[in-house]
Amino acid sequence: MIQGYTHPVVRNMKNCTLQLLIFILISAGLGSSIGSSANNVNFFSCISAGGVRNFTTPYADQEYNHIFNLAAHNLRVVSAFSKPNAIVLPETKEQLAATIVCCRKASLRFTFRSGGHNLEGISYSSMSHPFVMIDLLRLNKVAVDLVTKAAWVEGGATLGEVYYAVGTSSNSLGFTAGFCPAVGSGGHIGGGGFGFMSRKYGLASDNVVDAILIDANGKFLDRKSMGEDVFWAIRGGGAGSWGAVYSWKITLVDVPETVTVLQLTRNGSSREAAKLLNKWQWVAPDLEDEFTLMVSVTANSGTSVVTNYKGLYLGPQSSAIASINCVYPELEVVEGECKEMKWVESNVYLADFTKSFTVDALKDRFAASDQKIYFKWKGDYVKKRISVEGIEGMLEILIEEPHGEFQLVPFGGMMARTSSDATPYPHREGNLYSIGYLVTWNEHENVRSDAYLNWIHRVYKYMTPHFSMGPRTAYVNEMDLDFGVMDWGNLSISADEQVELGRVWGEKYFLRNYDRLVRAKTAVDPHNVFRHQQSIPPRQDQGLFTDEVPLIPNY
Repeated sequence: MIQGYTHPVVRNMKNCTLQLLIFILISAGLGSSIGSSANNVNFFSCISAGGVRNFTTPYADQEYNHIFNLAAHNLRVVSAFSKPNAIVLPETKEQLAATIVCCRKASLRFTFRSGGHNLEGISYSSMSHPFVMIDLLRLNKVAVDLVTKAAWVEGGATLGEVYYAVGTSSNSLGFTAGFCPAVGSGGHIGGGGFGFMSRKYGLASDNVVDAILIDANGKFLDRKSMGEDVFWAIRGGGAGSWGAVYSWKITLVDVPETVTVLQLTRNGSSREAAKLLNKWQWVAPDLEDEFTLMVSVTANSGTSVVTNYKGLYLGPQSSAIASINCVYPELEVVEGECKEMKWVESNVYLADFTKSFTVDALKDRFAASDQKIYFKWKGDYVKKRISVEGIEGMLEILIEEPHGEFQLVPFGGMMARTSSDATPYPHREGNLYSIGYLVTWNEHENVRSDAYLNWIHRVYKYMTPHFSMGPRTAYVNEMDLDFGVMDWGNLSISADEQVELGRVWGEKYFLRNYDRLVRAKTAVDPHNVFRHQQSIPPRQDQGLFTDEVPLIPNY
């Protein structure tokens, strides 16, 4: 039986006729920067002819700032880089394809925004040049098929919308994906997608069995027509390089009707916290596959350190407590720190929703839209356990910055049993856990932004000796522009030179899978229409699919 769910989204933005809006846009000066091109194609007329009715600009529509700010999560990016010259909200795959083709005909760059959670804001900002932001907000349908234990998920659906659709259709099925329900499924799955059930069932991308990809010519490609190399690439090779993923077909996984969640906090000195964290790094990666226990670390006043543990156990509370207290008695978990509930409810509880604790909160993609912050994130994958002294030194730096936080997520289980080249995401066997370094601040504190950034770079430098055994790696869904960016407008750089420049960050994210990603990119998007500051470059100007419309110039 097929069951569908569609989230009601913001109202139609247009408050005037299309003809009047286009006239206003051109009168406001957009005609020279975005409304027309060398081949005399008007972008707004083009998308109108393609059936697109929902779009806004900063020049002619009061809804522009509202729509832009809904999912512009990093104010550090918003304040530093240019905003889109137009925002388009397609409602069908045909409108999405038409928008891509119209951008090309008008020689306009474009980005896609699914949930807006890219840490460097590349889905809603640009370092230079006019661009169009294609917001997938209205492409958020989730169709669950209980018979085949699968679902089709549109690229604009949030993880929360996926969890809601699956969890309200069945108490015994779930989907393995990320921790934050507000994250967009398009970018999340495109980069891999790790969460509380990944030690049991792998990444979100490991559980994709088909997809609909729209290429630079507006063609719809499924798994068979795109080919296995491209299908491999879109499942973990990072969003924004291959085309527009209109929808994913995902496999649903079995979950017990009752699961157990854990939330507990421990306070202590840096030395006491270091001992607890040292034990965690020996225990968490080797727990049974059904148990995931992550930990975040913050500083309190003086020399106090706070460790916050969150866990999901696919089973009853009694088994969860017995399991963790057997191997991690130092944590002293008690019944009051655990709760039994349905799997779908665990996604609400572990997300710390402040407005609502009902499963309906999973549908609210804007639950935190009024809590935008400035932030910077950097991350590592730990292959060799850090010494107690090393952890204590890390915590001493944390104590210096009350705005800082460390997040540790365990691997092992299915992750360790999956080949590093099964998908582009290579951080599998041999990786014990990931560690993220985060610093946040608000608008009033932005005058100290340099100090916050200097602090996080100092943390990253301090950790360098602990990753001397091999290449220092990173997660593409935790993109870090500190690794470098591509200057696509530099015409003196050849395609082969771009491939070598991209290797600097490409091998951090993908290790030996980088070269296969380049081959897939060359096949599906040889003219590099889909690109961003750290996208995969093509090696040569030829591919599997013919080019039928004018190219975007490399300005």
